[in-house]
Amino acid sequence: MNSTALFIIHKTKPGKREEVKKVWLRHMAPAIQDNSGHLAYFYTFDSNDPNSICAFQHYESEQAAKDFLSHPNYQAYLVESRELLEQEPRIMSLAPQWVKSA
Repeated sequence: MNSTALFIIHKTKPGKREEVKKVWLRHMAPAIQDNSGHLAYFYTFDSNDPNSICAFQHYESEQAAKDFLSHPNYQAYLVESRELLEQEPRIMSLAPQWVKSA
């Protein structure tokens, strides 16, 4: 399997999670929807932490993941969300070994 995945944890400033979601929906959702390099994407709220957002991203390749970093919508999301985050996101790079397809 040559795909790659990322698991990202965002810590928002207290009470700012919904604002980050609005920024994400405006910029990221359309870019991801139109990106054939994304095989799957889950944008989730941590049920145990009201200031935490988790995202799981599955890409067709490592290059597809790298290419998305230069997407204008991703760049706009970074700029707009930066002031709403408590710290830099924790990013884990993953090597999928088995995947259930829809």
